[in-house]
Amino acid sequence: MTFTGKEDPEAHLAAFHTQMMLVGGSDAVKCKLFMSTLTGMALDWFVSLPKGHVTSFAQLSRLFREQYLANRAPAPVSYDLFDVKQFQGETLKEYISHFGAQVVKVGTTDEPMIVYAFRKGVRPGSFGKSLNCRLPKTFAEVRRRALEHIASEGEAYEKCMPVAPARPRAQMRTQPARVHEAATERRNPDRKRTYEARRAPPRTRAEGRREGSRPMRHNFVVELKDLIIVPNIADRLRPPTKSDKVLGPHKESWCEFHEAFGHHINNCLALGYQLDELVKSGFLKDYLVGPPTTAATAVQEEGQTHEMPVHGEVHTISSGFSGGGPLPLNEKSM
Repeated sequence: MTFTGKEDPEAHLAAFHTQMMLVGGSDAVKCKLFMSTLTGMALDWFVSLPKGHVTSFAQLSRLFREQYLANRAPAPVSYDLFDVKQFQGETLKEYISHFGAQVVKVGTTDEPMIVYAFRKGVRPGSFGKSLNCRLPKTFAEVRRRALEHIASEGEAYEKCMPVAPARPRAQMRTQPARVHEAATERRNPDRKRTYEARRAPPRTRAEGRREGSRPMRHNFVVELKDLIIVPNIADRLRPPTKSDKVLGPHKESWCEFHEAFGHHINNCLALGYQLDELVKSGFLKDYLVGPPTTAATAVQEEGQTHEMPVHGEVHTISSGFSGGGPLPLNEKSM
């Protein structure tokens, strides 16, 4: 605690009085200890005082205030509370502490004015709306409601941001019989192949336009299988139709979105279109990392049978009997 001649004299005297209340001492001791807190120009002023001029600490305090009167801060008034604003990036907890310190400094007890000044200074948001809908009567009520709001916001944030990796959705349900057979086909190479990839039927002009406008490949902070189980994102996604068929030619690739084999979730078009819409609307801006890539640069592993069910073999007999077609009329009469 030092005074160089540039600080507020009232603040320095208040701090000195606090220290002396703890240690105690006579009037002469206070004068000598007060001199030890002065440095620079302030010490030069004290030394320049005539010998025997100071007779009490009260007189020394008055001379000290008169010497550095220009350094005194203006006395706070109650209307200074309206100058306290919540800055950009300042949390509600920090603003409550900042505003409360100014209330103590001003020393006003006008509760309606304090509450009104706080409502004017808080940034627009859910807490400000709650204050306008249900007006508080005292600043103590404002503090209590602010603490409840901070606690609820922290709990909601923890629920939206998974701390540990989530369990894959593939482990949450029993795989259908056909999907299980496709998954175990590699372990039984001699087993007869039940499902074969078929060629896609000719596409219509509308489907050709959809294929030409593939969704952008966005980079997210987490993998797609973890992103789709975030509560607020999962509520926005339209779930696909459940199927026990293999959706694509890659029977060993598992899609957590369709919950089926046939393609990988990173190449899932149905999920890609929905995520692209959410990114364009700005809903997923906090989950993006880096610029998006076009579908041309992505790995195309599904080909034209992507997300199409693979059926089993169907044997048919055409053109009549297997012996070569219908018999002539003369042969029937034989």
